[in-house]
Amino acid sequence: MILITNDDGFNARGIRALRAEISQAAAVIMVAPETEQSAVGHAITLSSPLKVRKVVEDGEFLGYAVNGTPADCVKIAVAVLLDKPPELVISGINQGGNMGTCVIYSGTVSAATEAATMGIPAMAVSLNSFESQDFSVAAAFARKIFPVVMEKGLPEGVSLNINVPAVPASEIKGAVVTRQGKSRVIETFDKRTDPRNNTYYWMAGEMEMNEAEEGTDCELVGKNYISITPIHYDLTHFKSLDTLKEWDIKI
Repeated sequence: MILITNDDGFNARGIRALRAEISQAAAVIMVAPETEQSAVGHAITLSSPLKVRKVVEDGEFLGYAVNGTPADCVKIAVAVLLDKPPELVISGINQGGNMGTCVIYSGTVSAATEAATMGIPAMAVSLNSFESQDFSVAAAFARKIFPVVMEKGLPEGVSLNINVPAVPASEIKGAVVTRQGKSRVIETFDKRTDPRNNTYYWMAGEMEMNEAEEGTDCELVGKNYISITPIHYDLTHFKSLDTLKEWDIKI
């Protein structure tokens, strides 16, 4: 059984396209947020109960909609909703790329990371566009790569972060293994006033491409390659360990 989740919500076009494609090759179940949970990162719900709604459409059981985060969905699916852990977790297809430092904020990526912490192979799949509704190329690639992941396995704690250019299949130049880049979104805040004359701000921004080295996710997706980046939940910066041990830290 393959568990499918996302951060755009149970009814998002991306996850429905993913389910339609993967279900042709394997048994799937959806456990996804009831509503959009974009950019919630690896948040989990502690201060309120999780409500789970069984979803049946046209007589077919699809899975469960959860009023929680993507990480919540993976946790409750494995702990409660499924008879046994899934063989694989696929998170996506996200509306918008998850590359560079934006990976930190991504609920889509965090769902895959949560699965990895539980010892379950996982991958996150994103379409690099906020406008395009054509998820066919990303869905087809997910179907092509998931059997390889299941056959080969992944190193402990590692999940795959896959980003797909929003171009026709004929324009995809290939799929490449990349490293996470350093590009980030440069935020802007649009100042507005509500009908009661209260000031509020709406955050916006654009990705700033500032890669100094080749081989990053941002660079290669921009050149119409599908990027496959292995990521790990251990955030330790190992090169700094010896340096910090030399500090004269006193209690």
